[in-house]
Amino acid sequence: MSQETNTNLVFDLKRTLDDLKSRVFNLQKPMNIDAKKMRAQEIEKEVAAPGFWSDQKAAGLLQKEKSNLEKELNRFLTTQAGIQDSLELLEMLGDDQKGLLEIKSFVELLQKALHDMEIERMLSGPNDSNNAILNVNVGQGGVDSQDFTEMLLRMYTRYAERRGYQVELMDITPGEEAGIKSATILVSGEYAYGYLKAEIGVHRLVRISPFDSNARRHTSFAAVWVIPEVDDSFEIDIRPEDLRVDTYRAGGAGGQHVNKTESAIRLTHLPTNTVVACQAERSQTKNRSTAMKLLRSKLYDLEIKKRLALKDKAEAEKMEASFGSQIRNYVLAPYRLAKDLRTGFEIGNVDAVLDGDLQGFIESYLLEQTRGS
Repeated sequence: MSQETNTNLVFDLKRTLDDLKSRVFNLQKPMNIDAKKMRAQEIEKEVAAPGFWSDQKAAGLLQKEKSNLEKELNRFLTTQAGIQDSLELLEMLGDDQKGLLEIKSFVELLQKALHDMEIERMLSGPNDSNNAILNVNVGQGGVDSQDFTEMLLRMYTRYAERRGYQVELMDITPGEEAGIKSATILVSGEYAYGYLKAEIGVHRLVRISPFDSNARRHTSFAAVWVIPEVDDSFEIDIRPEDLRVDTYRAGGAGGQHVNKTESAIRLTHLPTNTVVACQAERSQTKNRSTAMKLLRSKLYDLEIKKRLALKDKAEAEKMEASFGSQIRNYVLAPYRLAKDLRTGFEIGNVDAVLDGDLQGFIESYLLEQTRGS
Protein backbone atom coordinates (compact mmCIF):
# COMPACT_ATOMS: atom_id res chain seq x y z
CA MET A 1 0.00 0.00 0.00
CA SER A 2 1.14 3.56 -0.69
CA GLN A 3 1.89 6.13 1.99
CA GLU A 4 -1.39 7.89 1.20
CA THR A 5 -3.35 4.62 1.42
CA ASN A 6 -1.79 3.86 4.81
CA THR A 7 -2.66 7.33 6.05
CA ASN A 8 -6.28 6.93 4.93
CA LEU A 9 -6.50 3.51 6.60
CA VAL A 10 -5.16 4.91 9.87
CA PHE A 11 -7.72 7.73 9.69
CA ASP A 12 -10.59 5.30 9.00
CA LEU A 13 -9.52 2.93 11.77
CA LYS A 14 -9.19 5.78 14.27
CA ARG A 15 -12.65 7.07 13.39
CA THR A 16 -14.17 3.57 13.63
CA LEU A 17 -12.52 2.88 16.98
CA ASP A 18 -13.64 6.24 18.39
CA ASP A 19 -17.19 5.37 17.34
CA LEU A 20 -16.92 1.92 18.96
CA LYS A 21 -15.56 3.47 22.14
CA SER A 22 -18.54 5.83 22.32
CA ARG A 23 -21.01 3.00 21.65
CA VAL A 24 -19.54 0.68 24.27
CA PHE A 25 -19.61 3.52 26.81
CA ASN A 26 -23.29 4.12 26.02
CA LEU A 27 -23.99 0.41 26.59
CA GLN A 28 -22.51 0.30 30.07
CA LYS A 29 -25.54 1.75 31.86
CA PRO A 30 -28.33 -0.04 29.91
CA MET A 31 -26.51 -3.35 30.40
CA ASN A 32 -26.22 -2.69 34.17
CA ILE A 33 -22.52 -3.56 34.09
CA ASP A 34 -21.75 -2.12 37.54
CA ALA A 35 -24.73 -3.90 39.12
CA LYS A 36 -23.74 -7.17 37.45
CA LYS A 37 -20.18 -6.86 38.78
CA MET A 38 -21.56 -6.42 42.30
CA ARG A 39 -23.94 -9.36 41.88
CA ALA A 40 -21.12 -11.60 40.63
CA GLN A 41 -19.08 -10.69 43.71
CA GLU A 42 -22.04 -11.48 45.98
CA ILE A 43 -22.45 -14.90 44.40
CA GLU A 44 -18.72 -15.59 44.80
CA LYS A 45 -19.12 -15.05 48.56
CA GLU A 46 -22.21 -17.29 48.70
CA VAL A 47 -20.45 -20.07 46.78
CA ALA A 48 -17.49 -19.90 49.18
CA ALA A 49 -19.71 -20.05 52.28
CA PRO A 50 -19.89 -23.31 54.30
CA GLY A 51 -22.89 -25.47 53.50
CA PHE A 52 -23.41 -23.94 50.05
CA TRP A 53 -24.11 -27.34 48.50
CA SER A 54 -26.54 -28.44 51.21
CA ASP A 55 -29.38 -27.33 48.93
CA GLN A 56 -28.40 -28.81 45.57
CA LYS A 57 -31.24 -27.20 43.64
CA ALA A 58 -30.60 -23.67 44.93
CA ALA A 59 -26.85 -24.10 44.48
CA GLY A 60 -27.29 -25.23 40.90
CA LEU A 61 -29.46 -22.21 40.05
CA LEU A 62 -26.94 -19.85 41.64
CA GLN A 63 -24.08 -21.44 39.73
CA LYS A 64 -26.03 -21.01 36.51
CA GLU A 65 -26.64 -17.33 37.32
CA LYS A 66 -22.93 -16.90 38.10
CA SER A 67 -21.91 -18.50 34.80
CA ASN A 68 -24.28 -16.27 32.79
CA LEU A 69 -23.07 -13.12 34.58
CA GLU A 70 -19.42 -13.99 34.03
CA LYS A 71 -20.01 -14.69 30.35
CA GLU A 72 -21.82 -11.37 29.81
CA LEU A 73 -19.29 -9.34 31.82
CA ASN A 74 -16.34 -11.01 30.13
CA ARG A 75 -17.67 -10.24 26.66
CA PHE A 76 -18.33 -6.58 27.52
CA LEU A 77 -15.01 -6.02 29.31
CA THR A 78 -13.03 -7.87 26.62
CA THR A 79 -14.61 -5.72 23.88
CA GLN A 80 -14.01 -2.55 25.89
CA ALA A 81 -10.36 -3.46 26.48
CA GLY A 82 -9.90 -4.50 22.85
CA ILE A 83 -11.05 -1.09 21.63
CA GLN A 84 -8.68 0.75 23.97
CA ASP A 85 -5.74 -1.54 23.12
CA SER A 86 -6.36 -1.04 19.39
CA LEU A 87 -6.38 2.74 19.76
CA GLU A 88 -3.09 2.66 21.63
CA LEU A 89 -1.52 0.24 19.15
CA LEU A 90 -2.65 2.39 16.24
CA GLU A 91 -0.67 5.31 17.68
CA MET A 92 2.47 3.17 17.86
CA LEU A 93 2.35 1.48 14.45
CA GLY A 94 2.82 4.45 12.16
CA ASP A 95 2.95 3.15 8.56
CA ASP A 96 3.42 -0.53 9.39
CA GLN A 97 1.25 -2.02 6.63
CA LYS A 98 1.07 -5.55 8.08
CA GLY A 99 0.21 -4.24 11.53
CA LEU A 100 -2.50 -1.94 10.16
CA LEU A 101 -4.15 -4.83 8.31
CA GLU A 102 -4.09 -6.96 11.48
CA ILE A 103 -5.76 -4.15 13.43
CA LYS A 104 -8.35 -3.81 10.65
CA SER A 105 -9.25 -7.50 10.97
CA PHE A 106 -9.44 -7.23 14.76
CA VAL A 107 -11.63 -4.11 14.56
CA GLU A 108 -14.09 -6.04 12.38
CA LEU A 109 -14.36 -8.64 15.15
CA LEU A 110 -14.92 -5.86 17.70
CA GLN A 111 -17.67 -4.39 15.52
CA LYS A 112 -19.48 -7.72 15.38
CA ALA A 113 -19.16 -8.31 19.13
CA LEU A 114 -20.51 -4.83 19.88
CA HIS A 115 -23.34 -5.20 17.36
CA ASP A 116 -24.41 -8.47 19.03
CA MET A 117 -24.41 -6.80 22.45
CA GLU A 118 -26.50 -3.90 21.15
CA ILE A 119 -29.05 -6.30 19.67
CA GLU A 120 -29.18 -8.40 22.84
CA ARG A 121 -29.81 -5.24 24.88
CA MET A 122 -33.23 -5.23 23.19
CA LEU A 123 -33.86 -8.71 24.60
CA SER A 124 -34.91 -7.53 28.03
CA GLY A 125 -37.95 -9.79 28.49
CA PRO A 126 -37.99 -12.07 31.56
CA ASN A 127 -37.44 -15.18 29.40
CA ASP A 128 -35.47 -13.80 26.45
CA SER A 129 -32.24 -15.44 27.64
CA ASN A 130 -33.91 -18.87 27.94
CA ASN A 131 -33.74 -21.81 25.59
CA ALA A 132 -36.57 -21.98 23.06
CA ILE A 133 -39.13 -24.67 22.27
CA LEU A 134 -40.11 -24.21 18.63
CA ASN A 135 -42.99 -25.92 16.84
CA VAL A 136 -43.70 -25.97 13.11
CA ASN A 137 -47.16 -27.05 12.04
CA VAL A 138 -48.63 -27.65 8.59
CA GLY A 139 -51.24 -25.24 7.21
CA GLN A 140 -53.31 -25.06 4.03
CA GLY A 141 -51.77 -26.44 0.86
CA GLY A 142 -51.85 -30.22 1.04
CA VAL A 143 -48.66 -32.16 0.35
CA ASP A 144 -46.86 -28.95 -0.68
CA SER A 145 -47.49 -27.52 2.78
CA GLN A 146 -46.19 -30.68 4.41
CA ASP A 147 -43.03 -30.32 2.35
CA PHE A 148 -42.82 -26.61 3.28
CA THR A 149 -43.18 -27.47 6.97
CA GLU A 150 -40.19 -29.77 6.68
CA MET A 151 -38.28 -26.99 4.87
CA LEU A 152 -38.98 -24.66 7.81
CA LEU A 153 -37.80 -27.29 10.28
CA ARG A 154 -34.51 -27.51 8.38
CA MET A 155 -34.30 -23.70 8.16
CA TYR A 156 -34.54 -23.28 11.94
CA THR A 157 -32.14 -26.15 12.55
CA ARG A 158 -29.60 -24.52 10.22
CA TYR A 159 -30.16 -21.11 11.86
CA ALA A 160 -29.47 -22.63 15.26
CA GLU A 161 -26.31 -24.31 13.99
CA ARG A 162 -25.08 -21.00 12.53
CA ARG A 163 -25.39 -19.41 15.99
CA GLY A 164 -23.74 -22.32 17.75
CA TYR A 165 -26.98 -23.47 19.41
CA GLN A 166 -27.83 -27.09 20.19
CA VAL A 167 -30.96 -28.59 18.64
CA GLU A 168 -32.89 -31.53 20.09
CA LEU A 169 -35.82 -33.05 18.21
CA MET A 170 -38.63 -33.61 20.70
CA ASP A 171 -41.47 -34.78 18.49
CA ILE A 172 -42.22 -35.19 14.78
CA THR A 173 -45.23 -36.33 12.76
CA PRO A 174 -44.42 -37.38 9.17
CA GLY A 175 -46.70 -36.50 6.25
CA GLU A 176 -48.45 -39.21 4.26
CA GLU A 177 -46.76 -38.57 0.90
CA ALA A 178 -43.89 -36.23 1.72
CA GLY A 179 -42.66 -33.77 4.30
CA ILE A 180 -44.02 -33.54 7.85
CA LYS A 181 -47.24 -32.45 9.52
CA SER A 182 -45.55 -31.05 12.60
CA ALA A 183 -42.34 -31.08 14.59
CA THR A 184 -41.12 -29.70 17.90
CA ILE A 185 -37.50 -28.92 18.67
CA LEU A 186 -35.65 -27.63 21.72
CA VAL A 187 -33.11 -24.96 20.77
CA SER A 188 -30.54 -24.48 23.54
CA GLY A 189 -28.28 -21.45 23.60
CA GLU A 190 -27.87 -17.89 24.84
CA TYR A 191 -30.93 -15.76 23.99
CA ALA A 192 -32.44 -18.55 21.86
CA TYR A 193 -35.99 -17.59 22.86
CA GLY A 194 -35.30 -13.86 22.57
CA TYR A 195 -34.31 -14.28 18.95
CA LEU A 196 -36.67 -17.03 17.83
CA LYS A 197 -39.83 -15.41 19.25
CA ALA A 198 -39.55 -13.11 16.21
CA GLU A 199 -40.55 -16.11 14.07
CA ILE A 200 -43.97 -16.67 15.67
CA GLY A 201 -46.70 -16.56 13.04
CA VAL A 202 -47.74 -17.94 9.68
CA HIS A 203 -45.22 -18.41 6.86
CA ARG A 204 -46.16 -18.61 3.16
CA LEU A 205 -44.32 -20.29 0.30
CA VAL A 206 -45.02 -19.67 -3.42
CA ARG A 207 -43.29 -21.96 -5.93
CA ILE A 208 -43.72 -24.31 -8.86
CA SER A 209 -44.90 -27.44 -7.10
CA PRO A 210 -42.60 -30.47 -7.42
CA PHE A 211 -45.69 -32.59 -6.71
CA ASP A 212 -47.77 -31.19 -9.61
CA SER A 213 -47.27 -33.07 -12.88
CA ASN A 214 -48.47 -29.96 -14.74
CA ALA A 215 -45.78 -27.80 -13.06
CA ARG A 216 -48.24 -25.21 -11.79
CA ARG A 217 -47.50 -22.61 -9.16
CA HIS A 218 -48.78 -23.49 -5.68
CA THR A 219 -49.11 -21.55 -2.42
CA SER A 220 -48.38 -23.31 0.86
CA PHE A 221 -48.71 -22.27 4.49
CA ALA A 222 -47.16 -23.36 7.78
CA ALA A 223 -47.36 -21.96 11.31
CA VAL A 224 -44.49 -21.41 13.73
CA TRP A 225 -44.94 -21.16 17.51
CA VAL A 226 -42.18 -20.53 20.04
CA ILE A 227 -42.27 -20.69 23.84
CA PRO A 228 -39.45 -20.33 26.38
CA GLU A 229 -38.11 -23.40 28.15
CA VAL A 230 -38.53 -22.94 31.90
CA ASP A 231 -36.48 -24.61 34.61
CA ASP A 232 -37.26 -25.74 38.14
CA SER A 233 -37.03 -22.19 39.50
CA PHE A 234 -40.57 -21.59 38.23
CA GLU A 235 -43.27 -22.96 40.50
CA ILE A 236 -45.68 -24.86 38.27
CA ASP A 237 -47.97 -27.27 40.05
CA ILE A 238 -48.74 -30.33 37.91
CA ARG A 239 -50.76 -32.83 39.92
CA PRO A 240 -50.55 -36.50 38.85
CA GLU A 241 -54.36 -36.77 38.86
CA ASP A 242 -54.51 -33.95 36.28
CA LEU A 243 -52.42 -35.91 33.79
CA ARG A 244 -53.44 -38.50 31.23
CA VAL A 245 -50.46 -40.49 29.97
CA ASP A 246 -50.62 -42.36 26.67
CA THR A 247 -47.86 -44.49 25.18
CA TYR A 248 -47.56 -45.42 21.52
CA ARG A 249 -45.07 -46.60 18.96
CA ALA A 250 -42.83 -43.90 17.56
CA GLY A 251 -43.31 -43.19 13.87
CA GLY A 252 -40.75 -42.62 11.16
CA ALA A 253 -37.10 -43.59 11.05
CA GLY A 254 -35.28 -44.36 14.24
CA GLY A 255 -34.29 -48.00 14.27
CA GLN A 256 -36.09 -51.26 14.98
CA HIS A 257 -36.36 -50.66 18.73
CA VAL A 258 -38.09 -47.30 18.28
CA ASN A 259 -40.72 -48.68 15.96
CA LYS A 260 -41.43 -51.95 17.79
CA THR A 261 -41.91 -50.72 21.34
CA GLU A 262 -44.29 -48.14 22.79
CA SER A 263 -41.50 -45.72 23.72
CA ALA A 264 -43.31 -42.53 22.62
CA ILE A 265 -45.20 -40.54 25.28
CA ARG A 266 -48.21 -38.27 24.99
CA LEU A 267 -49.22 -36.21 28.04
CA THR A 268 -52.57 -34.45 28.34
CA HIS A 269 -53.04 -31.86 31.08
CA LEU A 270 -56.77 -32.27 31.67
CA PRO A 271 -57.62 -28.91 33.33
CA THR A 272 -56.18 -26.92 30.41
CA ASN A 273 -56.49 -29.59 27.69
CA THR A 274 -52.81 -29.02 26.89
CA VAL A 275 -51.28 -31.91 24.93
CA VAL A 276 -47.57 -32.57 24.46
CA ALA A 277 -45.72 -35.53 23.00
CA CYS A 278 -42.18 -36.83 22.70
CA GLN A 279 -40.82 -39.72 20.67
CA ALA A 280 -37.21 -38.62 20.16
CA GLU A 281 -35.60 -41.21 22.46
CA ARG A 282 -35.69 -44.99 22.52
CA SER A 283 -36.29 -44.88 26.24
CA GLN A 284 -39.85 -44.30 27.42
CA THR A 285 -38.45 -42.82 30.65
CA LYS A 286 -36.39 -40.23 28.74
CA ASN A 287 -39.34 -39.38 26.51
CA ARG A 288 -41.54 -38.87 29.55
CA SER A 289 -38.95 -36.58 31.16
CA THR A 290 -38.69 -34.50 27.98
CA ALA A 291 -42.47 -34.37 27.61
CA MET A 292 -42.80 -33.10 31.19
CA LYS A 293 -40.26 -30.37 30.41
CA LEU A 294 -42.32 -29.37 27.40
CA LEU A 295 -45.56 -29.44 29.40
CA ARG A 296 -44.11 -27.24 32.14
CA SER A 297 -43.03 -24.68 29.55
CA LYS A 298 -46.43 -24.71 27.84
CA LEU A 299 -48.31 -24.27 31.10
CA TYR A 300 -45.98 -21.45 32.11
CA ASP A 301 -46.61 -19.74 28.78
CA LEU A 302 -50.37 -20.11 29.23
CA GLU A 303 -50.19 -18.61 32.71
CA ILE A 304 -48.13 -15.63 31.54
CA LYS A 305 -50.63 -14.94 28.76
CA LYS A 306 -53.47 -15.02 31.26
CA ARG A 307 -51.76 -12.68 33.70
CA LEU A 308 -50.64 -10.14 31.14
CA ALA A 309 -53.71 -10.51 28.92
CA LEU A 310 -51.58 -9.83 25.88
CA LYS A 311 -53.89 -8.83 23.06
CA ASP A 312 -51.43 -9.71 20.30
CA LYS A 313 -50.79 -13.17 21.75
CA ALA A 314 -54.50 -13.88 22.00
CA GLU A 315 -55.03 -12.86 18.42
CA ALA A 316 -52.02 -14.88 17.28
CA GLU A 317 -53.53 -18.02 18.74
CA LYS A 318 -56.66 -17.49 16.64
CA MET A 319 -54.75 -17.09 13.37
CA GLU A 320 -55.27 -19.74 10.76
CA ALA A 321 -52.36 -20.86 8.63
CA SER A 322 -53.89 -19.46 5.46
CA PHE A 323 -54.21 -16.37 3.25
CA GLY A 324 -54.14 -12.98 4.92
CA SER A 325 -52.45 -13.95 8.19
CA GLN A 326 -48.82 -14.58 7.21
CA ILE A 327 -45.83 -12.72 8.64
CA ARG A 328 -43.38 -13.69 5.89
CA ASN A 329 -43.47 -14.72 2.24
CA TYR A 330 -40.92 -16.97 0.53
CA VAL A 331 -41.44 -16.58 -3.22
CA LEU A 332 -39.53 -18.92 -5.57
CA ALA A 333 -41.63 -18.27 -8.71
CA PRO A 334 -42.26 -16.19 -10.81
CA TYR A 335 -39.51 -14.14 -9.06
CA ARG A 336 -37.31 -14.89 -6.04
CA LEU A 337 -37.78 -12.93 -2.83
CA ALA A 338 -38.16 -13.51 0.91
CA LYS A 339 -40.02 -10.62 2.55
CA ASP A 340 -41.20 -9.97 6.10
CA LEU A 341 -44.60 -8.30 6.00
CA ARG A 342 -44.25 -6.76 9.47
CA THR A 343 -41.04 -4.83 8.86
CA GLY A 344 -40.63 -4.73 5.08
CA PHE A 345 -37.19 -6.37 5.36
CA GLU A 346 -36.46 -8.48 2.28
CA ILE A 347 -33.73 -10.65 0.75
CA GLY A 348 -33.51 -11.78 -2.86
CA ASN A 349 -31.42 -14.85 -2.05
CA VAL A 350 -34.28 -17.05 -0.84
CA ASP A 351 -32.10 -20.16 -0.89
CA ALA A 352 -29.80 -18.61 1.72
CA VAL A 353 -32.81 -17.72 3.90
CA LEU A 354 -34.19 -21.25 3.70
CA ASP A 355 -30.69 -22.43 4.63
CA GLY A 356 -30.90 -20.52 7.92
CA ASP A 357 -29.81 -16.96 7.06
CA LEU A 358 -32.49 -15.38 9.28
CA GLN A 359 -30.62 -12.94 11.48
CA GLY A 360 -31.44 -9.94 9.29
CA PHE A 361 -35.18 -10.65 9.57
CA ILE A 362 -34.94 -11.21 13.32
CA GLU A 363 -32.93 -8.07 14.03
CA SER A 364 -35.27 -5.95 11.89
CA TYR A 365 -38.22 -7.26 13.89
CA LEU A 366 -36.51 -6.54 17.22
CA LEU A 367 -35.66 -2.99 16.09
CA GLU A 368 -39.27 -2.47 14.97
CA GLN A 369 -40.54 -3.66 18.36
CA THR A 370 -38.14 -1.33 20.16
CA ARG A 371 -39.32 1.67 18.14
CA GLY A 372 -42.94 0.79 18.83
CA SER A 373 -42.50 0.40 22.58
